[in-house]
Amino acid sequence: MSEDFDFADKVPPSFDRMGKAMKDAEAKGFNPGLIVLLLVVGLLLVFLVGNYVLYIYAQKTVPPRKKKPVSKKKMKRERLKQGVSAPGE
Repeated sequence: MSEDFDFADKVPPSFDRMGKAMKDAEAKGFNPGLIVLLLVVGLLLVFLVGNYVLYIYAQKTVPPRKKKPVSKKKMKRERLKQGVSAPGE
């Protein structure tokens, strides 16, 4: 028997299709889904880092908020609870 086959240099059709698909995939470049994912993750990262920087800046520069003035009625009630009589009573 001869060891030379007629189809030794030929690729079966199923593998040939796979080879073409691999060549096409390499030629296209990046996957569009990957580009969108990278874009969304990049924007999210920029948003979070920007918020952190603004928060740190605000902590250093913005003065603390003023407290609301306590009403006279509440002050009187607090003094009575503590046992100190309000002036004029």
